[in-house]
Amino acid sequence: MEAGAMTFVAVDVETTGLSPDKNRMIEIGAVKYVNGIAAAEFSRFIRISTPVPERITELTGIDDSMLAGAPREEEVMREFLAFADVPVLVGHNLAFDYGFLKNAAVRCRMEFEYLGIDTLTLCRTFHPEQEKRSLGAMCDCYQIDPGRAHRAFCDAKAAAELYRCLYERFEQKDPHAFLAKPVMCRVKKQEPITAKQKKYLIDLAKYHRIEVKQPLEDMTKSEASRLIDSIILNYGKMGR
Repeated sequence: MEAGAMTFVAVDVETTGLSPDKNRMIEIGAVKYVNGIAAAEFSRFIRISTPVPERITELTGIDDSMLAGAPREEEVMREFLAFADVPVLVGHNLAFDYGFLKNAAVRCRMEFEYLGIDTLTLCRTFHPEQEKRSLGAMCDCYQIDPGRAHRAFCDAKAAAELYRCLYERFEQKDPHAFLAKPVMCRVKKQEPITAKQKKYLIDLAKYHRIEVKQPLEDMTKSEASRLIDSIILNYGKMGR
């Protein structure tokens, strides 16, 4: 095995939804491989300002109580970037995870530029006979223990093992397929919370006697709008 091709960070994220600019990460899991050997592990919950959607709790098992004492996005991203000190990320459907990580980095005013290797793309290339190429299905194919599905660290570790299996079986046949490439990711411009939104949120929280956990100064305009909608949905509008 070439050292470069087997030095990478396999990563997976769990989120509140599918949109990197509208939804948020609640967990990041990663495994660092150096010269083909697992060298370090990373697993963090992320505290968010809105409740975890019920469907996400059903899928992942992650609920509000598990995030209550967790660090916020900026702190976790700083830790992850320090951990991921190699140029290549590996993941199954990597564009999804990369999009959330990139958007978080932009919000936190941090640099985030990596090359990527997508195990889903490799599975489509080398296993056209497979009807399903989900991470779980491919773990079954290669007899990899997937751990707990839809939990970030277990999925990251499974993706790393899947990549190792694919590399060992197919790299000599098609070395080009295993080259790390730029990951296409567009990040929408994030406008800061407006003065009007900030005042309304303060008044709304005071009226309902609730705590807004995320510092208002750190919120984007769209985040503030979603939080206002969430509070009104759960507690109602302010009385006149």
